[in-house]
Amino acid sequence: MTARSDDSSTLLLPATPEGIARAAALLRAGRLVAFPTETVYGLGADATSGEAVAAIYAAKERPRFNPLIAHYPDVASAMRDGRFSDAARRLAQAFWPGPLTLVVPKSGDCRISDLASAGLDSVALRVPSHPVARALLAAAGVPVAAPSANRSGRVSPTSAAHVLGDLDGRIAAVIDGGETQVGVESTIVACLGERPVLLRPGGVPREAVSDVLGFAVDEPAVGISANEGAPVAPGQLSSHYAPRAAVRMHASDVMPGEAALLFGPPLPGTEQAAAFLNLSERGDLAEAAARLFAYLRALDRPGIDSIAVAPVPDTGLGEAINDRLRRAAAPRTA
Repeated sequence: MTARSDDSSTLLLPATPEGIARAAALLRAGRLVAFPTETVYGLGADATSGEAVAAIYAAKERPRFNPLIAHYPDVASAMRDGRFSDAARRLAQAFWPGPLTLVVPKSGDCRISDLASAGLDSVALRVPSHPVARALLAAAGVPVAAPSANRSGRVSPTSAAHVLGDLDGRIAAVIDGGETQVGVESTIVACLGERPVLLRPGGVPREAVSDVLGFAVDEPAVGISANEGAPVAPGQLSSHYAPRAAVRMHASDVMPGEAALLFGPPLPGTEQAAAFLNLSERGDLAEAAARLFAYLRALDRPGIDSIAVAPVPDTGLGEAINDRLRRAAAPRTA
């Protein structure tokens, strides 16, 4: 059953064939629909329509120079809009469907709007594995641009409730597919030159990418175009995923009145924290990744000015977790 509280609120659609069909019709009509992926909830719009994509930027209050990822139901449809090197094809075959985004040169008949690609000659493509996302993308029949379904710079959403907390009344609908599983965004690999470059760590660990390529993928790059002075892929702004409270990484203790985001055993001073949550008491990085954004949101409450974050190992999914935490801790940009 469709839930709606008033005429200006966002539709909450069930993850049923009827709900997915309704959401697909809204996308084809140029409206915005949030939906679950295996990483976080995405805010979808018809990627071929500049007007629909502009609505994403307006709803998220997102910088116009930050490109968007186009989502597809299968590998063949994604390959229609990009030119894939041998390395890109191997990565697509290994990790699609899944939490990997590939940045490749646009094909000659690329359907993605210039606004979605931020005017670049490259395009960011992904085939998600979440069954609701794939059903929606197949029903929509168009590539769907879908950044995380939150206001720009805010903590990414891992539930329909998180989406509504940021975007209720600003978008047409959200499909409620429950909690997401991976909990951090997709890994982004650029296949634009002789060697692929890791632009953003995420749901596919760097080691897994390197194993498929047969060589160590380059260190995460800033990804700034010398000509454009802008990111070549999403998620590359230095201050991003930011809660309102200051974030203090690699904390060895908790100061009085701080909130604490723990990993493993409690930090000294946890007993005097204003609030605390543990990403994983047993030190499980997959569990920590799935909880990261929800726990940051939960601790970012009125009266809390600082969040002390316990050290997280910088291996496997820990690299993606620390990347998000560094962006959350970065100085705010105007």
